[in-house]
Amino acid sequence: MRRSPLARKSRLSLIALAAATALTLGACAADAGEAPAPSDDDSAAPAPTEETLQVAFISFAVANTYDEPMLAEIERVAAENNIEITVFDGNLDPNLQVTLVQDVIASGQYDGLITQPVFGPALVDITRQAIDAGLTVVNVDQILGDDFTTGATQVEGLAANVVFVPSEIGTKFGEQAVEACASQDLDPCNVAFLHDVKASAIGVALYDAFNAVVEGTPVQIVAEGETFYNPAAAQTAVADILTANADIDLIATSDQGLQGAVQAIEAAGRGLDEFLMIGYGGSAWGKERVSEGVVYSNVVQAPATEGRLAMEAMVDALRNGNNQGDIDPFADFPNNGVMTRDTADQFTGEWVG
Repeated sequence: MRRSPLARKSRLSLIALAAATALTLGACAADAGEAPAPSDDDSAAPAPTEETLQVAFISFAVANTYDEPMLAEIERVAAENNIEITVFDGNLDPNLQVTLVQDVIASGQYDGLITQPVFGPALVDITRQAIDAGLTVVNVDQILGDDFTTGATQVEGLAANVVFVPSEIGTKFGEQAVEACASQDLDPCNVAFLHDVKASAIGVALYDAFNAVVEGTPVQIVAEGETFYNPAAAQTAVADILTANADIDLIATSDQGLQGAVQAIEAAGRGLDEFLMIGYGGSAWGKERVSEGVVYSNVVQAPATEGRLAMEAMVDALRNGNNQGDIDPFADFPNNGVMTRDTADQFTGEWVG
């Protein structure tokens, strides 16, 4: 729970008074002939215990397999630093996330807040209110703001900002589509593009960046679908696409979408080797399929790394008063964060897929 400086000083004064009283009583008892308790070092005092702090985490969606390792790392680092995490499930609903942050502020029970926005612009105002209310705020994974082409902080006062940039993923994704099609000398190269949430700002930024790269190349998007980050929904979408389009060369989507695509292809009695596939997410499933050659390449995301970096920044801010600003979770990744068959063994799939 957050305490004012006055409250903390008052509590320390009471502790000091109690300690002085205990020493006086102990001296009186010794004078009365009562032997003091034995001690190896009478001058030794117990080490002070850091106060338990409270941090709220506003999740994108607790049930999403991508979020699981992120939360696990947040909780691990928090536990190591005597910080308790309370998780609030945004459940892919930006309006719900706003309400949850309002509840956190109103409760007065939290020292810190970690935001993982469903829709960045929706959380800007309420996050500013949280900062003004005295909460230490770290943003993780998703952009907090309305510019999805930059990882720079867009809300003044954040203790740290640890995010991926949708347009950068889209750019790498487009480059991999061009490279995959060129590897088979396909011209044109007919692409089925599966959005995750087509109307989302993240989805739009990723798709726009993809199109900017493939414009003027043999890559042609001839069919689109939507996965909602759900393999079953992706399977249905790809089944419909394959029924309506006999000449699909490449399928491009997230790791969850590719799982559904593989199921749809196999259910249709087609061979996986009939299609090029590229993905993004960098999951354990994606790494395995890239290693096998089933998936051509995969643009990596790193939810566990993001969770660890975000919580370490929160600890530093709460315990030491240090703000770390913008943190690039992909700074040290090999091959520009793109997993290929030749580089797959250099990556760790940080989530199941």
